[in-house]
Amino acid sequence: MNAFGDLVKLRAMEPSDAESLWQWNHDSDVMRWMNEGYPQTPARVRKWLEERPRNDYGDVLFGVEVLSDAKLIGLVQLHGAKPETGIAVLDIYLGEKEYWGKGFATDAVRTACQYGFEKMRLHKITLTVVADNQAAHHVYQKVGFVEEGRLRQTFRRDGRWHDTYTMGLLEGELR
Repeated sequence: MNAFGDLVKLRAMEPSDAESLWQWNHDSDVMRWMNEGYPQTPARVRKWLEERPRNDYGDVLFGVEVLSDAKLIGLVQLHGAKPETGIAVLDIYLGEKEYWGKGFATDAVRTACQYGFEKMRLHKITLTVVADNQAAHHVYQKVGFVEEGRLRQTFRRDGRWHDTYTMGLLEGELR
């Protein structure tokens, strides 16, 4: 099932998305505030997408497409959901830099959260964000996430340790 926002459409990721995903994961600007893991080949990324279990209650992975032209610009995931708790973790990034700062990330976060609350029947969505990632922090606050805590020196980049915030959004708080 697809989910539609004002600017984006969220749809299941396909093996044909592997090249874009690989390029984004090897772009230092895109990965600046994320744990990038270890380098993979494009073939390995494709295989991961082919073998990945289908989207289900506990883990949904969506490609973020521009609504007007179906261009894939990023991904968003709700994972770790359990019916017993009604809580999931949100991860997102836009890999196409020309779409940064134009409302696409905000719309993707809002659309994913709306999907989580309506379709997955979640009660709460959580995330962590590096304290110095002001653009992402602003997006999350704009859609209603609130800081719930600060984790000291949990992310390392450029030889420095950075704090991260934990943020949460309860059902009914989405803006």
